[in-house]
Amino acid sequence: MRHANRGRGVSRVVWTLVLGVFLGGLLTLLSELFLPESAARDFLTTSVAASVGPLTVNLVAVAFTVGPLVLSLNVLTLVGVATVAFVARSWI
Repeated sequence: MRHANRGRGVSRVVWTLVLGVFLGGLLTLLSELFLPESAARDFLTTSVAASVGPLTVNLVAVAFTVGPLVLSLNVLTLVGVATVAFVARSWI
């Protein structure tokens, strides 16, 4: 029974991270649109980015390229992940 809950817990963590990153991106865009030029806006919207790619897979019959994949993190992304985690925990 413990083993069955492990897969559910991992998928819940993945969904929390994915939704949190999207919420953080939305908060970043809204901050860039509505906050005036200030040190607070710069602090909230300055990002650190990591990228991988492009990745090319050629399987003779099918070939595709994925990438580059870029993950951009800032303070509002962390706020988004924390918010989604808090809401998801309260629903459980």
